[in-house]
Amino acid sequence: MKLNKSKSASWLATALLTFASTLASAAPVKVEAVMSPKEQIRMDFADGSNHFVLMVKREGKATGQGVLAGAAVTEFGRHDILPGVGGDPSGYLVFTSTEGSIAYVKWTVRAVFIPGPDGKPMLLDNGVWEVVGGTGNFKGLQGAGTLHIKAVSPTDRNFILDGELVSPAAAAK
Repeated sequence: MKLNKSKSASWLATALLTFASTLASAAPVKVEAVMSPKEQIRMDFADGSNHFVLMVKREGKATGQGVLAGAAVTEFGRHDILPGVGGDPSGYLVFTSTEGSIAYVKWTVRAVFIPGPDGKPMLLDNGVWEVVGGTGNFKGLQGAGTLHIKAVSPTDRNFILDGELVSPAAAAK
């Protein structure tokens, strides 16, 4: 079979353009949610190390930009912390829109303590998040980004998610 190079190139160009037009472009998302504890289980190590593991359910509301803004947020987290040294928090954030759609976001953070300006240890909680499931309008939602957790009180935490999302509607175009 003899190939016509111009027909092959034309076909390839058309196929690539068709494929590229079916790809959804990711939209930036930046949401924050100040989360307050509703339930907690804490295990303290009795070895004098101050090491503890905290299982926590926190609730808040997402503000900012993107499809998750305005949603109620519930954290289901496990925080394994050795104060002054480090830790490995992880868990899930459940975003529930006013219409009842749910987005499940898995997150993991590395907690690192550094000397603060006053000489006391300062906690840096930085990590990543990714969408792992959804229902309703969030079914098929995809995305990932960075996560920063900041203490706003002895019990409340501000979860700051920055990244990109492709909504199901954009993916269908």
